[in-house]
Amino acid sequence: MPDVQSLRDPRNVAIDRVGVKDVVYPLRLRTSPCGGRPPGEQGTVATINMYVSLPHHQKGTHMSRFLEVLNEFAGEGVGGDRPAPPALTPECFPKIASAICERLNAAEAHFEAEFTYFITKLAPVTKSPGLMDYRVRFTCTSNGAEDFVMSVSAPATSLCPCSKEISRYGAHNQRCRIEARVRITPPELVWIEEIVAYLEKAASSQVYAVLKRPDEKFVTEAAFDNPKFVEDIVRDLALLLEADPRISWYSINSENFESIHNHNAYAQLTRDKRGEPAR
Repeated sequence: MPDVQSLRDPRNVAIDRVGVKDVVYPLRLRTSPCGGRPPGEQGTVATINMYVSLPHHQKGTHMSRFLEVLNEFAGEGVGGDRPAPPALTPECFPKIASAICERLNAAEAHFEAEFTYFITKLAPVTKSPGLMDYRVRFTCTSNGAEDFVMSVSAPATSLCPCSKEISRYGAHNQRCRIEARVRITPPELVWIEEIVAYLEKAASSQVYAVLKRPDEKFVTEAAFDNPKFVEDIVRDLALLLEADPRISWYSINSENFESIHNHNAYAQLTRDKRGEPAR
């Protein structure tokens, strides 16, 4: 059959990224053994994007090959009369990007997987358990070398230092969303739980899935005793990431969903600890 995608294109316009978006696929992740917990595994569902660069002379790319590569790297479940369905693991993501680059004969390939990660979190006083959800994204690029970036975002609380200073009582506070994108120095490993801990430590206070009245009192007073501007949050987070030798590069931001203004507050910074220009 004719291979239309491989025909020569007369317009001579290269395309930076072309591929498939919003592929929904099961994912298995190892969970952190931190805090004395035994290592475990968590299943979730990822939304996946895969792209390649397209040279100016080629009419199109072969979309089906993206899914072929994806399915090849999804390990078959084993055990029982009805084996578990195939699922991806983060360890194979850079290999997928490299295989896409080779299979489609591209100069550069990109692989992105975004998913929800769950952590059981205890309330600060009553220790009531609740399940917190965090958004995580893994991004891989292959172009002769491999680049891997992990992104984690967490909800938290921020309390305004200015409001606390000028008010006779109380201070305005709000939810915030803090995000860190990090590159890890091979062959080091950084757990999602560790990045979440950094994010939550940088805020005025953490948020929880379950709070009883003693917990609400604790959280409210903790935020009041730890007021932070959005600038404070990203600076404090930067110091935490700078102190971790496993992290070679980071790009962080915080967005405060203001409670008394009709706008949000935002701060962002990017640092390359290797001294190279930021990408």
